[in-house]
Amino acid sequence: MPYQLEGRLLEVCTCNVLCPCWVGEDPDGGTCDGTLAWHVDKGSVSGVDVSGHTIAILCHIPGNILKGNWNVRIYIDDKATTAQKDALVSVWTGKLGGPVADLAKLVGRVDSIEQTPITFQVEGVKGTLKVGKAIEAALEPFKGATGKETALHDTIFTTIPGSPAYVGKASHYRAEAPGFNVNLENHNAVSGTFQFAA
Repeated sequence: MPYQLEGRLLEVCTCNVLCPCWVGEDPDGGTCDGTLAWHVDKGSVSGVDVSGHTIAILCHIPGNILKGNWNVRIYIDDKATTAQKDALVSVWTGKLGGPVADLAKLVGRVDSIEQTPITFQVEGVKGTLKVGKAIEAALEPFKGATGKETALHDTIFTTIPGSPAYVGKASHYRAEAPGFNVNLENHNAVSGTFQFAA
């Protein structure tokens, strides 16, 4: 088994609330600039323990999400060793197959891979994310009539296959990197857990 990973997702993007990409519709404004961050609570890749590490992807989606051709910048937390960084990159670039490879197929170009300090904090399904000097976001879920967090199940697109996605909004989302200049309040956010195996 090349990898077995479990952990948590934080996701923010420039779409309004709720993000139409998850149901296969075109993004608000025609394009989407999003940050997807997966924190591995427990797991290994080809025998390399990657528990406690985070991979984040800043992506420009030029149109309908299912048509792919994303341009991405990949960030790994700076506490990861070279072996851990290479292991995470091999999963998220699709080289080891499995559910993450389906997501990687949508990427047209990887513009950079770098290590930087990453802060990934979640309380329940509320979270904050900071990726070096490039990305900052704080997100909070919506609540349903029963007081439970609002969740999406069985969507055509997902960054956490097999798990419910808790939808909400980011009180702020900032992304500054070559090709990206985002500074928004109260736009789309998603959080959830994942279990990936291949």
